[in-house]
Amino acid sequence: MAKKSKKFAEALKQIEKGQMYTLTEAVDLVKRLSYAKFDETIEAHFHLGIDCKKSDQNIRGTIVLPHGTGKTLRICVITKADKIEAAERAGADVAGFEDIIAKIKSGWSDFDICIATPDVMGVIGKELGRVLGPRMPNPKSGTVTPDLPKTISEFKKGKLEYRNDKHNCIHSILGKVSFDAEKIEQNFRTLFDAILKARPVAVKGTYVRSIYLTSSMGPSISVDVLNATQSTAAAAR
Repeated sequence: MAKKSKKFAEALKQIEKGQMYTLTEAVDLVKRLSYAKFDETIEAHFHLGIDCKKSDQNIRGTIVLPHGTGKTLRICVITKADKIEAAERAGADVAGFEDIIAKIKSGWSDFDICIATPDVMGVIGKELGRVLGPRMPNPKSGTVTPDLPKTISEFKKGKLEYRNDKHNCIHSILGKVSFDAEKIEQNFRTLFDAILKARPVAVKGTYVRSIYLTSSMGPSISVDVLNATQSTAAAAR
């Protein structure tokens, strides 16, 4: 633990206190300051000027990152018997109906995403409503769908859900330290563009208050919000 703390402190010294970096500079720093022996995940953290206590100011959606996340997701599909084979062919790690529900109720949770077809949601809500928590299939997150092959393929390729937490922040994966810097920037712009477009009408004043990039083990790096906004807008033209 002490060795890790020393490396973290050394990385922290290379960040100017109070400095806000351009998106390109921030991505470069995150990659350069990574010191772990494994391929660290790069994350983006957005603090928004919303009030999550008001239902019309909560933000939730899904996007497909152009270069994926670098993470292999384990997908669990709950559906009726006639669709199980199609789900497995599409890449589901596990698929079933009553057997999967019983397995989850007994404590099994070795999956990242749970996808379901609309015809089983009544049963899932009754049996797993309090068990799945944030992994509960939801139409807003794209995990309730009649088209299992398409949805499974999208999540395997890098589709992810973004949503604000109780602190009015959105946290998301952007990729791995091993990714080329431009790929990280493109993933960031795709995510940030979606967040900007999701601005609730009721929000007044500053919408994006701060942005930070970080790796799994590294220090947070402040991103200049105006630069990130301009960079994202330019890329969208």
